[in-house]
Parts: sequence; structure tokens; C-alpha cells
Amino acid sequence: MKKLLTLALAVLMCVFAISAMADTVSIDRTLELQFVPSKDADVIITGTKNLPELLKAALLEQGYDVKDINITVGTNYEATGEAMAAGTVDLGWLPGGTYALFSDDVDVILTATRAGLSNDSEDPKTWNGEANKTLKNGPQVTFYRSLIYATPSAYGKELAAKVNAGEELTWDDLSKANWAVLKNSSSAGYIYPTLWLQDHYGKKITDLPNVITLAGYGDAFAQAAAEAVDIVVCYADGRNDYEAAWVLPTGEADPTGKAGMGRKDSIWNELNVIGVTEGIYNDTVAISKESQYYTPEIVAALQDCFINIIGTDEGKAIFDVYSHTGYAKATDADYDGARAALQAVAE
Repeated sequence: MKKLLTLALAVLMCVFAISAMADTVSIDRTLELQFVPSKDADVIITGTKNLPELLKAALLEQGYDVKDINITVGTNYEATGEAMAAGTVDLGWLPGGTYALFSDDVDVILTATRAGLSNDSEDPKTWNGEANKTLKNGPQVTFYRSLIYATPSAYGKELAAKVNAGEELTWDDLSKANWAVLKNSSSAGYIYPTLWLQDHYGKKITDLPNVITLAGYGDAFAQAAAEAVDIVVCYADGRNDYEAAWVLPTGEADPTGKAGMGRKDSIWNELNVIGVTEGIYNDTVAISKESQYYTPEIVAALQDCFINIIGTDEGKAIFDVYSHTGYAKATDADYDGARAALQAVAE
């Protein structure tokens, strides 16, 4: 009798194992993930190195056995959007403006949440100086701002002195400066600074005579530290992210891999805010409509996976590379405002 029970139990376990295998969908195609270069590519690759294994395990729990997951960083924001539109990248981490530009070909699945900042004032001088250092200690928010910074160049210091004295900058002040911006699909690096210029001066970035376009914010901070430009633009907590690298000797790197910029004084004293944009809806996790993974079932699984992963300490450490502290399910309509902003810039 005992032998019969043992045999019956073994058969039952086999049945359950076969059933579990039958419920698991095997996918041989590599799941291609791509991040936009809002930070140095090496920093992003290093920071997200554990994500493929975490995501594979999470997807397996959802019933999907993905053979391989690969992470790359786009050469610029548009390159990631174009790769997703072509179907060579399955999932991309896109700012709202970039998503709006490519939303005919990609679909948002998640919106990032992040810790709010200790300052959300529209008065630029309240952001400046070591005493006004911004902390990431606010409640979770689904928006952020872009800041327009005067660099430590000679002319940048003139602009900062005026703002810190409570003076309003004129269009003539700004048009004399050398600006560094990102490509025109970047929310914080182009679209919302353009809207700020429109609101305050009736002008756009394209009306400025001296502008260079950079691939990412790391380049912007490097240009600022080198005093090669007078004005840069970046998301509001950018100084937090580059605080350590700003004062490290050149040739060294901070713990996240950011190259030292060789400055002697604090980034809070040297990089002064001269303009504050309106709020920007947070970054997306989006999926290519050409992707094999673009099915309602897999999208739902991916949403749950990323929400669960970022809820762990290891997941929070991974997505800290983008200052993301949580994810919420999203719909395309959430980014109607981003499309309207993009249209306003294009007009």
C-alpha cells in the first residue's frame, strides 16, 4: 500500500510539473531594452547590469520564459525612438516629449514616479547656493521640472548675479549667451525650455544665435564645468546627480562612473538657476508596436514585473540611474499634454 501511495504521489508531481511547463510560454527572440542617454552610457549600463536576470525571473513567474534580455543605450533620444519604431528595440525608457514624438509607433505602458524635491519654487534665485541645496525628500510625484542654468563662465556669472539680485533677465541678456541644449524631442533638454522662452519672451530656442546641441546631460555638465558655454538646461535634480563628479579631479570618477570635472567649488554655488519651467509629466516605459512582445497579455506581465522589481531594494538601486522610485500603469492619453507642448514648439 505504501509503495502504491508513493507511486501515486510521484505520478501526481509529474502531472503538476508537466502542467506548469505547458502553462509557460517560451520566447526565443531576445527582449531588447534601450535607455536614452540622459546620463553617460557607461553609467547606465553599469547601473542596470542586474536588470536582465531580475526581469527574466519575474517574467518566468508570469508564465513567460524569455531566452535572453539585452540592454543598450541609444546614441540620442531620437535614435531610441527610431529603433523602437523600426521594431529593433522592444522596450524603451523615453521622456514624455520623445514618447509624444513617436507615439504613432510606440505605446506607453508605465509612467515613472520619483521622489519630489525639497524646492518646487518658480523663483530661480531660491534654488541657488549651498544653503539652498535641493534634497530628494518630497512625496512621490508624477512630474518634474527643467531648470535653465547659468554656468561658471564669465558671462554666466554675470547672468547669475543679476538673477540672484532679483533682476529680471532680458531677451538681449539671453541672446548674447552661448547655450547648450539637447535634441528637440528632449522634454527637459529642449521642449520645456523652449516653452519657458515663449512664455517669458515670445521667443524660441531656434531664435537664439549661439546654440550647440549635445547628446546627453553628462555632456552638458561637462561643457558647463569647462566654461565652454554660458547656459545649459537640465532636469531639476541634475545637480544632485553630478554633485560629486563636479569637484572630482579630471581623470577620476565618482562611484557611479561619472567622470570628474575638476571644479574647486560646489556645484550649488557654481551652477546657478536663472529659469524654472512648468511641470513635465514623468518619463515613460514604452513598447514598440512592431515588437513580438506587444500583446495585451505580455504587456500586462511586463507592467507587473517592473512595478514589482522597483518595489525591491535591488530594483530601486537599478532605476535610481534615472531617479525613478516607482512605476504606475499608464495610458497614451496621459501624454496629451506632452503632445500639445511638442506642437507648440513646432509652430
